[in-house]
Amino acid sequence: MATIKQVAQAAGVSFTTVSHVLNNTRPVSDEARAAVLAAAEQLHYVPSALARSLRSRSTGTIGLIITNNTNPYFSEVARGIEDSCYAAGYSVILCNSDDDPVKQREYLNVLLTKRCDGLILSALADSDGALLRKMKVPAVLLDRAPNDLSIDAVAVDNHAGGVLAARHLLALGRRRIACIAGPREVTISNERIAGARAAMQDAGVPLPDALCRHADFTSAGGYAAALDLLALPAGQRPDAVFCCNDLMAIGVLRAAAERGISVPGQLAVVGFDDIDLASFVYPALTSVAQNTRELGRVTADFLLARIAEPGLPRQQRSMAPMLQVRGSSVATAAAADSLNETTELTGQTP
Repeated sequence: MATIKQVAQAAGVSFTTVSHVLNNTRPVSDEARAAVLAAAEQLHYVPSALARSLRSRSTGTIGLIITNNTNPYFSEVARGIEDSCYAAGYSVILCNSDDDPVKQREYLNVLLTKRCDGLILSALADSDGALLRKMKVPAVLLDRAPNDLSIDAVAVDNHAGGVLAARHLLALGRRRIACIAGPREVTISNERIAGARAAMQDAGVPLPDALCRHADFTSAGGYAAALDLLALPAGQRPDAVFCCNDLMAIGVLRAAAERGISVPGQLAVVGFDDIDLASFVYPALTSVAQNTRELGRVTADFLLARIAEPGLPRQQRSMAPMLQVRGSSVATAAAADSLNETTELTGQTP
């Protein structure tokens, strides 16, 4: 890789003249400027980003730590973040924590070492929040936001999403509604199940522990949990399943097909996130929809505003979900009498 001194030698000018041309720090004659630019192009010279950042106190980079970019939800949100940051002149460094606190701390330290101008994190431990405040790095929490950390945060209203899912299934006449949650320690999953439970309690329908399972937000996890639920005796087997993300719901569709259980006839299925793939599985998956690109855009805008004005008051936004009804949960004749009543209650057509 060519150095600035080599560019100076090729152009027949001083080192400082090259620096002034490349950084526009002082007027230089047109002849000298042309010679420097020609030499830089011929030698494929690339200015040092580190040296430039030390001068400007900005690296033009944003660090993004998500749990797993193989999950389409995070891929779609990350794209929204990247689009907004790129338009604002920033590059995004993407890291996967795999929901491992140790790995997340290591990546956080790496990004701080690289002097990123700001950070977006999909999860954050209290100790990491203290580190960010100490380092005075602008940061935004995405999706999983502890209330006791005074850091900007953007998330969907998970409790409301659970309510939407449960009310929809109840409107279909389903009464043995099972729930497949994520890992027990994940707050967003617990909020979604709490919303579903609240809606069911309002309708006088219990959610017994025997119909609750935990999985790992993957299709394989949802598949295994569904096989367990569908192995229950006929009188205890669920007639509907609400999953805390779409990947697990897709696993449920696979398990039902293998067991010869018709969807939605014998089993209605609802997911969460409304990833692009939800429209292309069969039957197409009903899902509590988050506008993932918009979620990414809002998160990026929060961070860019914080970078521009560090003294802004804390920003928080809870985005409302919507129910996207597809073929995995449609009305049956037995539920027809209850549809009008529930539609008036929820404003949604099952």
